[in-house]
Amino acid sequence: MSSSFTDALRSRRDDEITRLFTARPDLLSPVPSDLSALAARASSMPSIMRARDSLNKFQFDILTAACSLQDPFTMLDLLRITDKSAKTVVELLEERALIYADGEHYRIPTNVRTLIGENPAGLGPISTKKINFDLLDEAPKGSLDLLNKMVWGPPRGQVADVKKANPTIQWLLSNNFLIAFDSQTLLLPREVGMHLRGGKAFKNLISEAPAITGTSRKQKAVDLAAIANISTFIRWAEELAHNWSDEPPSALRSGGLGVRDLKRTAEHLGVDENCAAFIAEVLFLGGLIVIDTDDQILPTNTFDLWLTKSVEDRWQALVSIWLETSRVAGLVGKGDSKSVAALGPELDRSGITALKKTVFALLREYPELDPEVASLHDRMKFDMPTRANSEYLAWVLREAEWLGITGQGALSTFGKALINETDLGIESALPKPVDHILIQADNSAIAPGPLTIEIANEMGTLADIESRGGATVFRFTEGSIRRALDHGKTGESIKDFLKKTSKTPVPQPLEYLINDVAKRHGRLRVGHASSYIRCEDEGLIQQITHDIQLEDLRLRKLAPQVLIAEVEINELMAGLRAAGYLPAMENGTGILISAPAIRRAKSRPRPPRVVTENSAPSQTLIASAVRALRAGEKASAHKPREVPRTTANETLDLLHQYIEEQASLTIGYADSNGGVSNRLIDPISISLGTLIARDHATGEMTQFRIPRITGVALAQPAGN
Repeated sequence: MSSSFTDALRSRRDDEITRLFTARPDLLSPVPSDLSALAARASSMPSIMRARDSLNKFQFDILTAACSLQDPFTMLDLLRITDKSAKTVVELLEERALIYADGEHYRIPTNVRTLIGENPAGLGPISTKKINFDLLDEAPKGSLDLLNKMVWGPPRGQVADVKKANPTIQWLLSNNFLIAFDSQTLLLPREVGMHLRGGKAFKNLISEAPAITGTSRKQKAVDLAAIANISTFIRWAEELAHNWSDEPPSALRSGGLGVRDLKRTAEHLGVDENCAAFIAEVLFLGGLIVIDTDDQILPTNTFDLWLTKSVEDRWQALVSIWLETSRVAGLVGKGDSKSVAALGPELDRSGITALKKTVFALLREYPELDPEVASLHDRMKFDMPTRANSEYLAWVLREAEWLGITGQGALSTFGKALINETDLGIESALPKPVDHILIQADNSAIAPGPLTIEIANEMGTLADIESRGGATVFRFTEGSIRRALDHGKTGESIKDFLKKTSKTPVPQPLEYLINDVAKRHGRLRVGHASSYIRCEDEGLIQQITHDIQLEDLRLRKLAPQVLIAEVEINELMAGLRAAGYLPAMENGTGILISAPAIRRAKSRPRPPRVVTENSAPSQTLIASAVRALRAGEKASAHKPREVPRTTANETLDLLHQYIEEQASLTIGYADSNGGVSNRLIDPISISLGTLIARDHATGEMTQFRIPRITGVALAQPAGN
């Protein structure tokens, strides 16, 4: 008598079930009530897909080859079509319940075969007729050429009409070397394919992972590059948050950051848009920026707390979240129907966390090596064949370099320490911050190193960053001075700060620029009407009235010195600034309003959830689960008529399996009043959410609504 999958699990020792839970942690959530429930979950399609994703290419190929054999098969049958090294893989597959023992033979759960597909290893269907391979020596000319085209898959070919096919095809059909699937499709039987392959399931069965090639790096140079990247990333994070405090972007209706705001931010930081989107995503994940209640994207109070910490703590807090997140910043700007937005809801992708962990494990395996992306991708196609994605891999490597986990492409000492959870040593490696700048004659200023937080914040408001590197170059412009005035600065306070901070004199052209902008700033007053413009200079009012750049604002003259607009005040301010004017806002009493120097979100940080994947459970949890499983099994033994409950997916999977095996079942079935009774049935088929089966109690064909089936189990033999 053949053994079922449930019987195979029931025969396992506690240590064997422990290894199953360790290899397939999804089976623990929640803990199965007994071994029948464990079997149902372990043979369900979602769980099998997760188990498949944990296999490397060699293991997956061995499982695929096993699926090409009919149940039951022996170890010798499998070794014959693969390789002798497959023996250890069979033990691993059995441990993970992807195959199971039936005495001296092996069987494969139905859903595993379904997942692998109807054509495992590119082989066709099993023939129902006997094939005499000796006849191939007498085959018509061209027969072998035709068969060889289908040998390594796909095992099918097309003809205009099978009945009118040429004599060669007719001979192959009549001698069972081909199967007519329909009037136009020919299939190569599995036995013929294996014969022509020389009895092997694969042309090249690779059992060893390929080596990774790349450029050799010195660890000292790697760490120097990495610490520069760390310093730069922290500066980017600070600058982005301060810039959004000064000029907060508005979130899209669908959520996320608009393309224009992303481009403006990238220009301000001096990076490309991909990098700007990544920085914003990391800050969003860390709760340092948030989409506020008025849809403005602003820094939070958490950002201020983050600024008080050491650079090492700041870096670790953000990078640790990046390692765990399922959000993929590289998708920003991409999409089939529309562009994916940074900070939007469409960036989650399953498997990205496992991809990162695999990448860094490989980089640790090859220290002081900057790997070629193609070589690393080939290795990952072996280690995780179902998840290796060259585009995602390139993004992970790029982001790791931006963060300083790598330097010059190789794993840095700081990245290694982060992964190993040891002391990072970043503080001692960082250059000391400087407290001065050097103003040049061309309205620029040079910071000869990383600035202190106070000076960096002030310079971020007063000037635009023009270039970065060992030294940062700032540029003073009319727009940057206007921004400082908008945030409560005065012309005199700006000049005093520059004179105190610069080790070179403030050039006269820069003083003229500051005086000029300060003099013109606020000549226009914007208030609420819906909005209005007030100006004592009637000539300027006349100029604005006839300015074609302002037509969209729909301005009307209310008095010689007053214009009103039909747009909101913020839109009016933005339109005037875009046209080159320097308006200032006033309140209802006519007093000039300056924006606060620091703007923070009113709402609490709401970072997106981090979608983590199943990680290895603790041994304590596994031991508790095994004890609970054994206790549930004992309880089930004293209640032989009780059918274990199964989820909707598990119910469908079990019904399909037992229909194929033509097994008698006991099902729990709920009536219209909610009462559940056990029914002994022979399942026949499933159609439109209904199970058609022969009910043993009545001997008649009966329809059972699948949503009412609470559980499925094999019927107990008579006398049990």
